[in-house]
Amino acid sequence: MALLGNLIKKGIELNQKLSFDLKSSEKQQEDQLIDLLDKAKDTAFGKFYGFKEILKSNNPVKAYQSTVPIHDYNSIHERWWHQQQSMEDITWPGKPSFFALSSGTTGKSSKRIPITDDFLQSMRDVGTSMIRSLPNYDFPEKLFESEILMLSSSANLSKHDYGHLEGEISGINVSNFPEWYDLFYRPGKEIASISNWDERVARIVKEAPNWNIGAIAGIPSWVLLMLQEVIKGHKLETIHDIWPNLTVYASGGVAFETYRRDFEKICKQPLTIMDTYLASEGFFSYSTNPDSMDMRLALSHGYFYEFIPFDERGVDDFGQLIDDPLTMTIDQVETDQDYVLIISTCAGAWRYMIGDTIKFTSLEPAEIKITGRTKFFLNVVGSQLSEEKMDEAILIVSKDLGITVNEYCVAAMQNEDDDYLHQWIVVSENEIDEKSFTERLDEALKEANKNYGVARSKALQGIRVRAISKDQYHGFLEANKKKGGQVKTPKVMGEERMRAFLDYTS
Repeated sequence: MALLGNLIKKGIELNQKLSFDLKSSEKQQEDQLIDLLDKAKDTAFGKFYGFKEILKSNNPVKAYQSTVPIHDYNSIHERWWHQQQSMEDITWPGKPSFFALSSGTTGKSSKRIPITDDFLQSMRDVGTSMIRSLPNYDFPEKLFESEILMLSSSANLSKHDYGHLEGEISGINVSNFPEWYDLFYRPGKEIASISNWDERVARIVKEAPNWNIGAIAGIPSWVLLMLQEVIKGHKLETIHDIWPNLTVYASGGVAFETYRRDFEKICKQPLTIMDTYLASEGFFSYSTNPDSMDMRLALSHGYFYEFIPFDERGVDDFGQLIDDPLTMTIDQVETDQDYVLIISTCAGAWRYMIGDTIKFTSLEPAEIKITGRTKFFLNVVGSQLSEEKMDEAILIVSKDLGITVNEYCVAAMQNEDDDYLHQWIVVSENEIDEKSFTERLDEALKEANKNYGVARSKALQGIRVRAISKDQYHGFLEANKKKGGQVKTPKVMGEERMRAFLDYTS
């Protein structure tokens, strides 16, 4: 086995040396758009918007931007994706075999995102590019002899009346793994197909001693809960007591930093954390550097990106796109500026606003970090709080008070006097003095964002904090059928939903 680990590691190192792209980011992206337009030119969408004429233009990028409008889910689904469920060649050639169900963190009902064969291949290609970066980390050979535990949503997909299969994107990916993945993939398709979250975790706990896990992938909140159950079930001190070769954790879905201290508590040795940006709409970026959580943008994998400044040039005071937003391509962006991400993909998404905001940390190579969701922008009374600023404040308060807070949510509400306040719910395993937490959080938010400080001196009368346990939090998710490996809780809630949460935890 030691020889096998050495051979695999050397093979990846050689592959990395032989795999390089001398094209600029701008050229890679132009080539991607041309390829996407060419493949979809005979679809209903391609004919309607004249893809053949766009391809003849001296500047296909500008022609595309001036011809095709920006879409959100509702606009592209109602006119195009809905038809694609029952008909061929609507926004991409053929008829998708899968649709990803994604309520994400906003909206009351599931969205249906088309998943084409080309799209599944693009996600595998990005995964391959991520593997090529592993030599940068100088991992021990034992890692390449071990198994990877992917905590996905259920791989038990449901069949729709139109004939396609539906499920969350991670479950669709798992169900499409080739048979040879069984050599290293855990928990395996049988366990991954268990729909009930608690039953699936119970099987993982039971089988844990039989596995040699070297890497784990999944959303931090659910991975942490699963690891804690393994430790509890086998009466261990740390997760390394059962999986001594555990070296890597590939995080994704939500920001990792609010979970870091709790992961450190259950580990005997440090984990290398690799961040990923994998959504129902694509696998867009991944970590490549052991000294950073910044992620390399996948520029030649079936995606074309556009970027709208998350300021007065692109959005209004509530984070919604203005009528004619400034739209940039990869060669026009700058570092340390929040952008709304717009994507065009080989699943038939065209100038689609995914709802995330990102920030470039490097231009060559193009590296990013996710800064939040457009709908996680709290600005009812001019506070202008982004998810990034709220995360930053929560980390400061947690450190100052010697506690850990993994999850939180906040809503702008009116009190009995019709004054506005921010209602917070914070989730922790620690006992929290709500008064002290409230005072320190208010201070930290003022320090993080001057607009919040101005709002607090005027229309925003104050904040309230309710601290709840993880059991209460998971109970609320289960009561609302939101319990599982890919569920993400919205950081910013509407007043009605917040009141329901408060009522549940009272």
